[in-house]
Amino acid sequence: MLDAVVIGAGPNGLVAANLLADAGWSVEVLEAQDEPGGAVRSDRGVDPAYTSDMFSAFYPLAAASPVIQGMQLQAEGLSWAHAPSVLAHPLPDGRCAVLERSMEATADGLDAFAAGDGPAWARMCGTWKEISRDLLDALFTPFPPLKAGARLALRLRGPVGLPLARSLVLPARRLGEEEFRGDGGRLLLAGNALHADLAPEAAGSGGYGWLLCMLGQHYGFPVPVGGAGQLSAALVRRLERRGGSVRCGERVREIVVRGGSAVGVRTASGEAIPVRRGVLADVSAPDLYGGLVDERHLPRALLDSMQRFQWDFATFKIDWALAGRIPWTAEAAGGAGTVHLSDSVDELSRFAAQLAAGRVPDRPFTLLGQMTTADPSRSPAGTESAWAYTHVPQTTTGDAGEDGITGAWDEREQDAMADRVERQVERFAPGFRSLIRARRILAPPTLQALDTNLHGGAINGGTASLHQQLVFRPVPGTGRPETPVRGLYLASASAHPGGGVHGACGANAARAAIRSTAGAARVLTSAQRLLAGRLRIQQR
Repeated sequence: MLDAVVIGAGPNGLVAANLLADAGWSVEVLEAQDEPGGAVRSDRGVDPAYTSDMFSAFYPLAAASPVIQGMQLQAEGLSWAHAPSVLAHPLPDGRCAVLERSMEATADGLDAFAAGDGPAWARMCGTWKEISRDLLDALFTPFPPLKAGARLALRLRGPVGLPLARSLVLPARRLGEEEFRGDGGRLLLAGNALHADLAPEAAGSGGYGWLLCMLGQHYGFPVPVGGAGQLSAALVRRLERRGGSVRCGERVREIVVRGGSAVGVRTASGEAIPVRRGVLADVSAPDLYGGLVDERHLPRALLDSMQRFQWDFATFKIDWALAGRIPWTAEAAGGAGTVHLSDSVDELSRFAAQLAAGRVPDRPFTLLGQMTTADPSRSPAGTESAWAYTHVPQTTTGDAGEDGITGAWDEREQDAMADRVERQVERFAPGFRSLIRARRILAPPTLQALDTNLHGGAINGGTASLHQQLVFRPVPGTGRPETPVRGLYLASASAHPGGGVHGACGANAARAAIRSTAGAARVLTSAQRLLAGRLRIQQR
């Protein structure tokens, strides 16, 4: 009998399984898809000569994560590559805000937008250097982060503490206006906030944008050499060397609960797999509560709260095989791995307002990846393996454009939206469309079909808004991987700290499982000692 089963071979599931194996547990990962990786996969499906990342592509959180770094995946053959510049936000007039690998270079570029913005960026970086270690430890541990939180609180004592805390909960628009006089710094903050579903006016979007900016400045936006799938492959190899295993094409239909405890799982084929110690679920919270776990095993309050669970925006993605490098009007964008496309912070706000109203944006804010620029192995010399994604509503009420997109995402609507995104790229890079050798469209239903956790194309396991973070994630009163079922742990991005490839959700679940069984063993040992003492007394 196995010690544990992990449901889902995404990065969180693979991290959880590795940590359990490190603790000496026998563990098996069951994955519904035909290959492991979840949203960290790559293929050659667009063009045989091009490697394309199917979902996520750049990994600043993995670079900063003590969980991922502690696994020493370089020993499993993983290596990282960086583009010459981290991120660029070109403007129609040819100016370009660039997050460079060097803090001094970034500051110089921002100072060209407005005198004084370079020193403002340097001050932000100074704050990051002062608190980053404790901040990241607090972010990547279960809530509440007692030890890391206490250290962070000590660092924030005095006159700088409360102003900094205020800055982190500000909307990105307001934080940008307070810190920068020019457009460059403001665009970097607001654009990075929209990597999640945080509008420039949303509370906390400034803190999220600042976090990604600082991660990019100090760790870069690295990519695995050879494709995103190499990160997943390294995690699988590490697990297998420690005696664990991954079985693909095995969809779990039910978590078996007896006496209030998870005692195993049952697969779609009818196979029953019992466990001694626990089940860790790298699945979305709505799929776990009342889905894999029958409602009769769960408190009514939890089920009621799940009715209020909010997904993040849906995602529409395109992969391209390009015959040449993208001809940006702003030349500085050519060296960036990630490019943001929007005219201004005002246009970002307009985009977010259309999404909030359920309307498909007419001028979509586009995040574009130049993968060959970051990793030359991705396509033949002189070409580019590229992708772009934008957000669309989970529930569509109308189309802000002229194509009549309804959210049905049939072939006509997919082509219309892909053309809309390509026109947005063309505005900043005239001649872009003439370079397209092949393209692949991944509409929201396609993303969900390829990874069940990407509900409707949601990529963060639930909104990143403050009302569904920390102790409110996935529902109020949780914030930890433990569930109402003993021996069952939530290990997905629906748990704190949420989306991103950092492995913390899986690590928190694995450590909770290990602590729980260690505690039970200590209780059992105490009982055994007490019984042995009584026997000795009786024998006298």
